[in-house]
Amino acid sequence: MTGRREPARIVLGVSGGIAAYKAVEVCRRLVDAGAYVMPVLTDDAQRFVGALTFSALASEPARTALFGGPEPIPHTRLGQTADLVLIAPATAKTIGKYAAGISDDLLSATLLATRAPVLVCPAMHTEMWEHAAVQANLATLRARGVHVLEPEAGRLAGGDVGLGRLADPERIVARAEEILGSFAGPLSGRAVLVTAGGTREPIDPVRFVGNRSSGKMGHAIARAARRQGARVVLVTTASQPVAAGIDVVAVETAEQMHDAVLARADACDAIVMAAAVADFRPKAVAPEKLKKGGGVPEIVLEPTADILAELGRRKRAGQFVVGFAAETERVEEHAAAKLAAKRVDLMVANDVSADDSGFEVDTNRALVLDAAGGVEALPLLSKDALAEWLVDRIALTLGGHESSSE
Repeated sequence: MTGRREPARIVLGVSGGIAAYKAVEVCRRLVDAGAYVMPVLTDDAQRFVGALTFSALASEPARTALFGGPEPIPHTRLGQTADLVLIAPATAKTIGKYAAGISDDLLSATLLATRAPVLVCPAMHTEMWEHAAVQANLATLRARGVHVLEPEAGRLAGGDVGLGRLADPERIVARAEEILGSFAGPLSGRAVLVTAGGTREPIDPVRFVGNRSSGKMGHAIARAARRQGARVVLVTTASQPVAAGIDVVAVETAEQMHDAVLARADACDAIVMAAAVADFRPKAVAPEKLKKGGGVPEIVLEPTADILAELGRRKRAGQFVVGFAAETERVEEHAAAKLAAKRVDLMVANDVSADDSGFEVDTNRALVLDAAGGVEALPLLSKDALAEWLVDRIALTLGGHESSSE
């Protein structure tokens, strides 16, 4: 629930279909989001995935049997303590048993022993999905208040293409978040603003002054903050897919980004300026497209507003502000100077001239400097992994402060 501090307890039921391998990713994402995950695997599920995998990733060992384990009535404990029961994948067999009230294994017994909301994520071949019996069973479950996340169209296990593919793990976790209100991750109750992409400063209606930033780093940070339970606002120039639950503000110019960020900054606990904001813009914008026949135009530049410096000046007590420094030489020296000048808490610097650490690539090699004088050189990481590291650092720091929403 929104603002809750204890982890959401989720029973992750895995039934026997080829899509069971995707449940491993669902489990990981749920745990990363701060949930307490209790896996339950059917006998058929173990034909495709091993219980040990889930035991290693989840919050407690996976359970596979109704009888013979350490607990005499495991389904009752699971059902009574769960905040959500999530079945992914849900086969036609599991859906049919649930609709008919049959409890002949641990998962089906847990479904009948809970009053928590239930989310069913079907996965099967198109013909099975479209069968009247399956659709009737799903209609029965929906009428009882069960949530159903319908499958997607795509390549199926038999090599054919059709409707029945398990929903993407990110969609499954986002739907679970919607049902629960929000996960009680480390950033639950916190508001985080992230900027992404490179700004475009118009020369005329078709040309602009810009940079090579793709927005991948900022979008990765927004996803990571959302997975840890934050309310996320993403101010971006990049047209990339965005995870559910992230409030997107689309901008293009430095001025638009300035206005969007400053209008929302005071309400945020953390601000991460990952965008590559232009330092200069054309002083005058031609109203019509400039033509070659008019000769070489003289473009006079003027400075844009320094968003990060203004955030540093306005930073309130308990607020955490992160800047990014894209450098091509003397990275630590320039990043340290920027950290001091902007008066922010953390500066993430990288050498954008490097093949594996610059713009438009999926990896980054960051040097992180903090206001206390600390310097940490991170190894080459994917941008998603760097985003997770940075969000963990933010969550650890904010743990000692009160939320802006409290």
